[in-house]
Amino acid sequence: MQPTKSIPSIAVSLILSACQSDLALVADAALRATPQFSAGHNDVDKDQSTVPSIQPTIPETTPVENVNQTPACASDVRAKLLASGTNPISFGCSLRLSSADVINHPLILEGSGASGAVLDCGGATIDVSAGEGRKQKTAIVVRSKKTASGTWDAPSNITVRNCKINGFVRIYGLGENANGEIMKASSFNANHTAFAQASAPKNVRLENMTIKAPDGIPLYVGPGVTRAALVNSRIDGKSTSVGIYLDAESANNTISDNVFLIATEKRELIAIDGSAGNTIANNTFERPENGGIFVYRNCGEGGVIRHQKPQFNQITGNTFRYGSSFGAKPAVWLNSRNGTSSYCFLDPAHPYGSSASNLDFAQRNVVRNNKLEGGSDLLIRNDDPSNEIGGNTATGGW
Repeated sequence: MQPTKSIPSIAVSLILSACQSDLALVADAALRATPQFSAGHNDVDKDQSTVPSIQPTIPETTPVENVNQTPACASDVRAKLLASGTNPISFGCSLRLSSADVINHPLILEGSGASGAVLDCGGATIDVSAGEGRKQKTAIVVRSKKTASGTWDAPSNITVRNCKINGFVRIYGLGENANGEIMKASSFNANHTAFAQASAPKNVRLENMTIKAPDGIPLYVGPGVTRAALVNSRIDGKSTSVGIYLDAESANNTISDNVFLIATEKRELIAIDGSAGNTIANNTFERPENGGIFVYRNCGEGGVIRHQKPQFNQITGNTFRYGSSFGAKPAVWLNSRNGTSSYCFLDPAHPYGSSASNLDFAQRNVVRNNKLEGGSDLLIRNDDPSNEIGGNTATGGW
C-alpha cells in the first residue's frame, strides 16, 4: 500500500532542493517537443519497434551452464601476483591465496579464456589504493575483449571470494560505462540491448568480500552485464558518487545479504540505471541520508541512446538505518529522474529508447518488506501504479 501522508512544506522544500536543484531543467524537459518518431512514444512496450538498416551481429556465446572451473594456476602465477610492483596482471586460472598475502597489482580476468576461473583470496588483501587514478585504483577487472575480427569475447562463470579489497571492482563488456563511443554506435541500432548483453560478462559472483573504496564507486556493473552477484559482503570507504552502479542494458543481477557502511558525498547508495530484472534483497544500509536505491534511465548522456527500461527489479527485505530522516533523500525512489537532466537532449533522433522518450519508465518493480529504521514511510517514492509497493515499515514517526 502506497503512503497516504502529506509531506510537510518544509520537508518538500528540503527534498526538492536536494534532489532536483535545477528547476529550469524540469521546465525545459516538460516543454520539449514530442520526438519526430511518435510510434511508441506513449507505449512503454513499443519504443524499439523500428529496426535501422544496419544491425551489429549478436555474438554466439557458450552457455554459462557448460563452463567448467579452470585448472589451478601454476606456482609462478601466484609468485607473480605477490611480487612487488603495481603493474596490472592478467590471468585465467583458478587460485587460492592465504590471509597473510598482500597484492598490490590490479588483477584482470579477460575474455572467455578466464571463464570458470575461481579466485579464493582466503582472507588475502588486494590493496591498490595508492594508485594515481581510478584505473590504477581498480583492484579487480572482469571484462570482455575485442578480437582481431572485431567480435567480442566475453567471460562467464567467474567467482571471486574471501577478498579484502582496498580499491574498486569493475565488470564490463562493450565499455566501462554506457558513455563510450562503442556503446554510442551500438545504441543507434534497435538490437542494442541484446548485443550489449551478449558481448558482456555473465555469471560473475563476488562472495564474502570486503571492499573499501578510496573515493570512488566500489562496484561498477557495466553495460550489458547479466547475472552478476555480490553476496554476503561489506561495502565500506568513501565514494564521490554512488556505492554500486548497475549500468544501462545490464540485467538479472543480484545484490543480497550485504552491509553498506560507505559514505557518499551526495548520491544514493545503489543506482539502477536502465538495468532490469535485478534482485536487491536483505541488505543493510547504514545512514542512507543521501539516498538508498534510485531507479531511473539516464536519457541521452554522452549522446548514447538508453534502450532498456528499469523494470521488473525486486527490492525486498532490506533495512535502511537513518540517523535522521528529516531532509533525507528517499530510501527507494522509482522514476527518480524522468527527463530532468540537460543531457537528455544529446542522443540523436531514433524511434526507440530514450531517443523516443526521456522518461525513466521504472515500472513493474516490486518494493516490499523493507524496514526504514529511524525513517518515514514517505521515504519510499513511487508515481507509477504498475509498481508493487507494500509491507514496508517505518519507525521514524514523522
